[in-house]
Amino acid sequence: MKKVICSDKAPGAIGPYSQAIEANGMVFVSGQLPIDAATGLMPDGVEAQARQSLENIKHILEAAGLTMSDIVKTTVFLQDMSLFAGMNGVYATYFEGAFPARSAVAVKTLPKDALVEIECIAAR
Repeated sequence: MKKVICSDKAPGAIGPYSQAIEANGMVFVSGQLPIDAATGLMPDGVEAQARQSLENIKHILEAAGLTMSDIVKTTVFLQDMSLFAGMNGVYATYFEGAFPARSAVAVKTLPKDALVEIECIAAR
């Protein structure tokens, strides 16, 4: 059985998908663009965008009763690999102890011309 997870502190889906789905103790968080839910705006620069994407993930996990330490896997999508170091510096501040497994890939474009989008899987 699956359960829809959503938070009004994170931006709503911009398409036919859920912010997150829980199934069998796993929470699958959709890719989070760096959009501030309160303003609908996206900050400038990869560091600020990485921070906003991770804050959106944090809010969605909180709605599921989880924290960033429950994340087991992330995927980071970057507009260009030259942005990796800036994203990585911010990313590292969101985790303590054992980091989750991670993939980072450069893509041709991201929705709304974002520089970064991050998705994750968390486990209870």
